[in-house]
Amino acid sequence: MGNCIECPFHGWQFQGEDGKCISIPYAEKVPDFARVRTWPSCEVNGMLLVWYHCEGVSPTWAVPEQREITTKEWVFRGQTEHLVDAHIQEIPENAADMAHLAFLHGPAILGGSDLRYTRSKLWDFMKHIWKAEWQPEPEPNKHCSQLLVQHTATIFGKHISLMDLMVSARQVGPGLVFLIFEHAFLGRGIILQTVTPLEPLLQNVVHKIYYQKNMPAIIPKFILRAECIQFERDITIWNNKQHLPKPLLVREDSSIQKHRRWYAQFYSEKSTRLLAQKEGLDW
Repeated sequence: MGNCIECPFHGWQFQGEDGKCISIPYAEKVPDFARVRTWPSCEVNGMLLVWYHCEGVSPTWAVPEQREITTKEWVFRGQTEHLVDAHIQEIPENAADMAHLAFLHGPAILGGSDLRYTRSKLWDFMKHIWKAEWQPEPEPNKHCSQLLVQHTATIFGKHISLMDLMVSARQVGPGLVFLIFEHAFLGRGIILQTVTPLEPLLQNVVHKIYYQKNMPAIIPKFILRAECIQFERDITIWNNKQHLPKPLLVREDSSIQKHRRWYAQFYSEKSTRLLAQKEGLDW
C-alpha cells in the first residue's frame, strides 16, 4: 500500500524504508517499538527480489534489467512453479553437468517426465541432441556464469531444422537464471528462473516466460511446456539424490568441480552447514 507493506491479518502498515509501523487501524497511538526488520530489495524484470546475507553484508552486486521486458517488446506468456526437495546448489550445478544432457534430456519430450517411460521404444524415433559449454564470468561479474546450449532434434535419424534452438543461460548469483531463446523463424524470448529456499532442503523454483509480442502466444506456451517436461525429469533426480561434498566423478566431469569452486563464493563463515549424511539407509 503505497510505500508500506500492509499485514493482511490486522491491517498494520510498515514503512518500506525503515520498517517502522505507521498505522494500526484500531489503535489510538502507534507505539515506537512497533517496527520490523528491513531487507535490501529491488523491483526488476517484474519481480521483487530480496538480498539475504547471513552476516548482514550489504549487496555487492545488482540484478541486471532485461531491456526487452522493461520496454514491453517481450510480454509475459505464463509461468510454472515447482517444489524441489534438494540442496539449493543441486539446481544450478546441472548447468555444468554435461553428461546428464544426453542421457536424461536426450529422449523425446513426447515421452513425458516419468523416468520409467522416457526411454520407451515407442518414442525412440525422436531424439534431442545437446551441445553445451559452461564458463564462469570474469571480474567485475564473477557472481555470474554462462551456459551456451545448442539444441537440435532428429526424427528417424533425420535432422529437423525447425527444432534448432540456441539457448544462452546466464546465472546471476546463487538463485537467478536468464534463459534467452533464439529461433530462426519463431523469434526470441526469455525464461526467468528463480530458486528460493524455503527450508534447508526445500526449494521453490519458478519459471516465467516473456516472448516477442508479435508472435502467437502458443509458441512461448509450447516452449514453456517443453522446458517444464525436461525440468520435471531433473526434479525426479534431485528429489532422490544426496548432495555429496566429494562425489564420485571421472575426468569428463571436470566442469562440475569447476562449478563448485565458482559457487563456493555464495557461502560465508556463518553459512548454515548440513551435517554430513551417512552412506546407507539410516538417517
